[in-house]
Amino acid sequence: MTRLLQIALLLATLAMPLRLAAEEVTVFAAASLANALDAVVDGFEAETGHAVTLSYAGSSALARQIGQGAPADVFLSANTAWMDWLEAEGLLVPGSRRDLLRNRLVLVGGDLAAPKVDIAPGLDLAGMLGSGRLAMALVDAVPAGIYGRQALGALGLWDSVAPQVAQADNVRAALALVAVGAAPLGIVYATDAVPESRVAVLGIFPETSHDAITYPAARLQGRDNAAADAFLAYLSTEAARAAFEGQGFTVIGD
Repeated sequence: MTRLLQIALLLATLAMPLRLAAEEVTVFAAASLANALDAVVDGFEAETGHAVTLSYAGSSALARQIGQGAPADVFLSANTAWMDWLEAEGLLVPGSRRDLLRNRLVLVGGDLAAPKVDIAPGLDLAGMLGSGRLAMALVDAVPAGIYGRQALGALGLWDSVAPQVAQADNVRAALALVAVGAAPLGIVYATDAVPESRVAVLGIFPETSHDAITYPAARLQGRDNAAADAFLAYLSTEAARAAFEGQGFTVIGD
């Protein structure tokens, strides 16, 4: 046996346990996490050899799918209410839940030259819309929509714009309506506006106008998957922190 072949066989033998140990992780995550979590997953896969399948949608839709038995290992929600619901249903691994991130709510517009506005009581939001629509995620189900309606209500602006609200299945879909010119204005998370060059942030909603935008993460019951535990732990690494902060999230725990 040649020396080169001996080395090749040795390397193959050493690599075998790693390949056998590799597992697949299915992660259900709020649509607003897409860009940051894509980067986190790339780092996790490169470091561990595990494979991650990501499913993005509105937190409400994902939570309902989990409740109906969808095979997922980890859930990242854009609000605490849907995680509370899953916990009450006994679908979370006890002790695995933790608050991971925070976000801000912003008003975006498709006119990149539009002036900034102070979002406060008395803002003529209806006048800014004219005959156009205000893009929002589903206001009774999707966290971004719930926060948005709550903020508009607290500022006394909801009644004047409610008839012009165009509701989308998730916050990224609402952002897309503004980006393609289907709606002049939209209410989305600050992090959604970071990668989208076709919209401008016109103003930031006061944090006092809505509940704190908190993203909890947790392991789901039903599947014994060590790789999923590793992924949940990886969310707290410095590499993950850099990816989240790079998209504008605030990492909880600082």
